[in-house]
Amino acid sequence: MKKIRILGLHITDRIKEAGQTQKTLSENHTLIKTRLGFHEVSEDVCSRTGIILLQLSGSVDEQDKLEHQLREIRGIDVQRMEFGE
Repeated sequence: MKKIRILGLHITDRIKEAGQTQKTLSENHTLIKTRLGFHEVSEDVCSRTGIILLQLSGSVDEQDKLEHQLREIRGIDVQRMEFGE
């Protein structure tokens, strides 16, 4: 059974970090099997923080490279979950 890796990204300032984050995710789109993003929204305010969950595919080396690139972006906290053998 192949391992499943999920990365959780906590973005502390979506407005400031969105450009570099989106660029990195777009450049690595072939490694992203599933992407789920959410942030708090009300009638008056759209939250500056956000969460993105990524289910990765590809080789472990490719996944490690993407994770490293995301960790290099200031204002993002990256957490990893792995399932399987």
